[in-house]
Amino acid sequence: MESDKPIWRECYSHPVAWDTAFEPMSLPDMLLEKAEQTPLAPVIDFMGRKFSYSDVAGGARRVARGLLDLGIGRGDRVGLFLPNVPHYVAAYYGAMMMGATVVNFSPLYTVEELKYQAEDSGTKLLFTLSVKALLPRALEVLNQSCIEQLVVGSIAGALPTGKSLLYRLFKAEDEADVPEDDRRITRFSALIANDGDCPPVPIDPVNDIALLQYTGGTTGTPKGAMLTHQNLTANARQVAVCDPNVNESDRAIGALPLFHVFANTCVLNRTIARGGEMVLLPRFNAKQVMDAIERTRAPLMFGVPTMYQAMLDSPALHGADLSALKVCISGGAPLPQELKLRFEEATGARIVEGYGLTESSGVVSSNPYEGGNKQGSIGHPMPGTRVKLLNREDPTRDADPGEPGELAFSGPQVMKGYWRRPEADKDVFVGGYLRTGDVATIDAEGYIRIVDRIKDMITVGGFKVFPSQVEAVLYRHPAVKEALVIGIPDAYRGESPKAFVALREGCMASGDELKIWLNPQVGKHEQVVAVEIRDSLPKTLVGKLSRKELVAEEREKYDAAKRANG
Repeated sequence: MESDKPIWRECYSHPVAWDTAFEPMSLPDMLLEKAEQTPLAPVIDFMGRKFSYSDVAGGARRVARGLLDLGIGRGDRVGLFLPNVPHYVAAYYGAMMMGATVVNFSPLYTVEELKYQAEDSGTKLLFTLSVKALLPRALEVLNQSCIEQLVVGSIAGALPTGKSLLYRLFKAEDEADVPEDDRRITRFSALIANDGDCPPVPIDPVNDIALLQYTGGTTGTPKGAMLTHQNLTANARQVAVCDPNVNESDRAIGALPLFHVFANTCVLNRTIARGGEMVLLPRFNAKQVMDAIERTRAPLMFGVPTMYQAMLDSPALHGADLSALKVCISGGAPLPQELKLRFEEATGARIVEGYGLTESSGVVSSNPYEGGNKQGSIGHPMPGTRVKLLNREDPTRDADPGEPGELAFSGPQVMKGYWRRPEADKDVFVGGYLRTGDVATIDAEGYIRIVDRIKDMITVGGFKVFPSQVEAVLYRHPAVKEALVIGIPDAYRGESPKAFVALREGCMASGDELKIWLNPQVGKHEQVVAVEIRDSLPKTLVGKLSRKELVAEEREKYDAAKRANG
């Protein structure tokens, strides 16, 4: 429950004052300011090729000019269907220089998902690459949706000279043929073949939408969060000032996909806000990440828990020199404490857990990089961010003192609303605060702890079961690598908990053994009816464990059994 002097303000753990102000700023201005201050400093390391702030600012200007020549202007939606490549950075800032709104499209989307998001957002132009993993789907969407034009780049063109030649020689089978269609398809190289002379477009940072960032759709139809320039630059600066290492090299590993809001704020915009450098990798691969840390001596990494687990599981860990790595920020999903402790012991780096969501431009809260770092906590709010707990049954009231409640927050990073979804805005905003759907507690030192998601809670005979609490016990078992608990239909109790587990390599355990081990350690209503062993558990596009597939499977089984029994 928030008071005039909430406890998290009294015990604030970040190295700046809670009431630090973030003046309105556009994303292009943030980039251009750094390019003017440190034009020759590197901002991108892509497979060993360096791009300076001057390079990136110039590339963005040429993209802006090229888009203007293609008829793209203020308010138009420009899609990015790209992995982590330099083209992404130039297209992102270049489109915004034109006053256009960027729309992120995941490279893992199906054609149907691409078409839905294109139509919902009204995207006119899409950036992609000439690779078989992307271009065929982009062409289908060009022919079947409102998208009018494609801009197609080449990975080889962004690589260092030697690697570019090797790519052309040995990766030719990965390349897709680009159709000749001058009216609808433009090569990225042709788009930027200009002097970058583009008339400035006035941007209102507070009101103009910089990015339509679609929610993952794990609980329904994806919605586009309208993130303004100020939302994004404020959140980038909030995260930047929470890093106390102002005199050290700011070099971050960029393996987390930039199309995701976590990476968009923390890898891309935060790095530029600090005048730092991002080591971009086209996709996450544990060995490649460790090689990049060793090669660049990067002290910082942002990732989701499954990335850190994959690094622990990789045989390359034992021979890797990770001594430069100091801090790893974990977000996107709860961080199992056993994973945190094992990773820190194996690497010597510290994992700091934070929390955010699409609607917050990325980050709401974080543990401090140095000092207090409470296990299982998501830390204190970002500077300028207010949090409180709402009553779970009636969100118009605050939670009772000492009781868990739905976490809600307000601050400069809160989205403007959902794209063309005024009815959804009414559900998510309460008294100027944004509801997160997550149940939380706030302890005596103001540290926030997520208990569970409201929609994930299981109702067992009238009692509420938080899946994460049962999962936390499962993670204590030495054979358990990943765990998810869901509610399955129960004719008598309404729902019953069931666990799904993936085992660590080389470990053996049966579902019955784990059930017998688990149930005495949890409350009677939390006891699982079964533990099912799987080779792997379903994950979202960025590697978060996902319950929805398991819930759908179990519902289908239940419905089929009912039909069979008449």
